[in-house]
Amino acid sequence: MSTRIVVVGGGTAGARLAQRLPVTLLGEETHAPYNRVLLADVLAGRYAPEVIALPGAREPVRLGTRAVRIDRAARTVECADGSRVGYDRLVLATGSNPVLPPLRGLRGAALPSGVHPFRTLDDCLSLRALVRPGVRAVVVGGGLLGVSAARALAERGADVVLTQQGERLMERQLDERASALLREHVEALGVEVHTECRVSGLRQRDGAVTAVELADGFVLDARVVVLACGVRPRVALAREAGLSVATGIVVDDELRTSDPLIHAIGDCAEHAGRVYGLAGPALDQADVLSDRLLAETSAHLRAGDRSAGAERMPTAGGRPPTARYTGTRALTRLTLTGPSPLDLAAFGQVTAGPGDDVVELSDSTRSAYRKVVVRGDRLVGGVLLGDLAAVGALARAWEGDEALPDEAPLIHLLTHDGGPS
Repeated sequence: MSTRIVVVGGGTAGARLAQRLPVTLLGEETHAPYNRVLLADVLAGRYAPEVIALPGAREPVRLGTRAVRIDRAARTVECADGSRVGYDRLVLATGSNPVLPPLRGLRGAALPSGVHPFRTLDDCLSLRALVRPGVRAVVVGGGLLGVSAARALAERGADVVLTQQGERLMERQLDERASALLREHVEALGVEVHTECRVSGLRQRDGAVTAVELADGFVLDARVVVLACGVRPRVALAREAGLSVATGIVVDDELRTSDPLIHAIGDCAEHAGRVYGLAGPALDQADVLSDRLLAETSAHLRAGDRSAGAERMPTAGGRPPTARYTGTRALTRLTLTGPSPLDLAAFGQVTAGPGDDVVELSDSTRSAYRKVVVRGDRLVGGVLLGDLAAVGALARAWEGDEALPDEAPLIHLLTHDGGPS
């Protein structure tokens, strides 16, 4: 009998697994799996929703199906429609939920009309229907998601204010100089940026938002509010099933939870104390797990566990049968369109510590900035804006965590080929 693999969640990780294995994929959204990284381009009107669809799964996806309970003893998943799906192996790829800040005017899960998180395609389509030239929009949160949303709204002609509680935009990824250049670019798109600015509440009339209140008493008129305050792993299903949960669902190097028949991957998973919340690690985890499941199934078949007529799964490729997930070094990339498009990339530690060597190249006339941080003989971080020609070589040096060559001056790390010309 073939192994029944059930995947809960149709995001990046779950969809990748479904492309590589014959699984039953339970997708809560009514849309086919899509690339969340491109949601801002859909909001801006650059792409139609169908353009960002991910490659199809090997088996039909059950869309609009929400898993509500796991019965570990019976090995079944109960869905909101009353159906039950049996499994031999269960993979939780439940993703994450947007963080809703504790603002006056927000009560429970019901948001005033005009107020939206920016996490799903439905969020994106709802915002797109509201935005027209001249409409006043406030984005709460100046991280990667907030900057992307502000840019997209500005492209649609909205009058956009971007508020950030921290000292600078994208402070988790960028150093002060890079963040300042990013702010200049965003403001050039017509976005009004406020940092060190805490939003305290929302005003509404007849159930629709009318303004955003700041902690200093200032009030921003708004007909559209985007909440881009980060995400939190979706762990309720796992917790209620008695699985080990910290910030995310705790997994080992085999991406197993505390129940050896249940795995977790993607935004909901916590490996070695870290929740990534990025597409790259989600894909890496899905690939490692698919290879492990393929290898295990092939081993069972070779041992004579295959029953007559059972489907033979493809053999594992790319990784050995004992492949383990040891973590991902994730690179952040963002392209901001506009009259003068801006590309940026950041990785690792972009702020130098004691004893670190730093190399910077800056061209203010082109808003170009490149910086790397070296500790001993290792590249530990870097940030590039405006000119990403060197990013490939830098990323390889960082991801490989190999000693830098003694004969190459550090300045060569920032040349276009990553080495001597």
